Amino acid sequence: MPSTTAPAGAHSPAGANPRRAALAALVGTSIEWYDFYAFATAAAIVFDNVFFPSDMPPLMRTFASMGTFAVGFLLRPLGGIVFGHIGDRIGRKNTLVTTLLLMGGASFAIGLLPTYAQVGFWAPLLLVVLRLVQGVAIGGEWGGAVLIAVENAPKGKATFLGSFAQLGSSVGALLSTGAFSLMHRFGDHSFDAWGWRVPFLLSGVLVVVGLVIRLRLEESPAMAEARQQEEQRAEQKLPILRVLQEDWRTVLYGVFGLATATGGYYLVTSYLLTYADGHSSVSESMLLNGLTLAAFLELLVTPWLAWLGDRIGAYTVVIAGMAGVVVLAVPQFLVVHTGSTLLIWGAMLAMRFTMSALYGPMAAILAEGFTPSVRYTGISLSYQVCNLVFAGFSPMAAAGLAAAAGGSFWPVSALLIAMSLAGIVSIVKLRDRRAAQLTVEPAAPAAAVRATVSV
Repeated sequence: MPSTTAPAGAHSPAGANPRRAALAALVGTSIEWYDFYAFATAAAIVFDNVFFPSDMPPLMRTFASMGTFAVGFLLRPLGGIVFGHIGDRIGRKNTLVTTLLLMGGASFAIGLLPTYAQVGFWAPLLLVVLRLVQGVAIGGEWGGAVLIAVENAPKGKATFLGSFAQLGSSVGALLSTGAFSLMHRFGDHSFDAWGWRVPFLLSGVLVVVGLVIRLRLEESPAMAEARQQEEQRAEQKLPILRVLQEDWRTVLYGVFGLATATGGYYLVTSYLLTYADGHSSVSESMLLNGLTLAAFLELLVTPWLAWLGDRIGAYTVVIAGMAGVVVLAVPQFLVVHTGSTLLIWGAMLAMRFTMSALYGPMAAILAEGFTPSVRYTGISLSYQVCNLVFAGFSPMAAAGLAAAAGGSFWPVSALLIAMSLAGIVSIVKLRDRRAAQLTVEPAAPAAAVRATVSV
């Protein structure tokens, strides 16, 4: 792909502040993922009783509740395309401010929604509308947050600093599950009546914090250089058209490479709550506490694993993590039937550790696959299509597969293993494509130059 842009992550230009950029990526994504995981948790344990009729069969209520979670993924690719276009043409900073406001506003409004008992079918309808707004916003968030960190990173630290954007997922999950665990202490009745609303209302406060930090950001150097180059082009294609025509293989490998990190994640968090609730006597509070501990572990180890990616190679770290998920796919669900808090928490922690190897390094792997002028669009499209295909419907697919197998977890474990094996193949393909680009003769540098992020 033609490009003469200085490589991202190759230097830290004057005026660039890598630490501030990484902090902005961390805080912003933490808030947005807090909102997203709050919805996932509520959909798993409370929305079926709040937003749907009490005379609906329990299984149908579960499907309907998980369906509200799934619809948020429908518009994520659209959000990735729209905000990717804006981010590639106008800039990363203003785009990220917009996504933060949309996500936080929708979450705050969810905390104020009336119940089905109060307004009937309007309750789930309004819930779905706000969920769609969340989907559009999160569709444009991840790509921009990754780039604001990676494109400001000095040489040899792009994988580590790029992980801060993904680290927001850990922080958001920790804050979200922690908030729900705290509200559960008021008792089941209070939680169902009003306690579940508090985590959503708190997002209003968090958005103010995120805005203060993101408004202080400067545009990334790579974006400034790319904008200058685009102004010199006699004929400009839309970023989405250039990506689909020139980089569709990179997008495809990215989709499957992210499958376990997205769809697999929801299988071992949101769906695990549903499965444990119907197949064991363990309490929701114990499970939420376990997920909180797992999120805290993820928060601690993700930066270290990303740092390791800068040392031994991001591709190696990600492949090892996926192999670990394959090994743990069966034990993760099997221990639920023991009722042992120690075993259940141990499996949660082990699974989250291996999955942490997929998060941070993937930011740098995908960022180096696209040139700066289409990078926001390219990585957003990869990530959001993956979320639509694998994450949005994974909990529902898992529930359907388990029901068809008489409640057994084996089909769900098989689905998780299949995602991981497909991911390993895709990461190997991305690594091979990157190696081929680096061996192109110097005589044709324009076709070989990519965004080098030292992975």
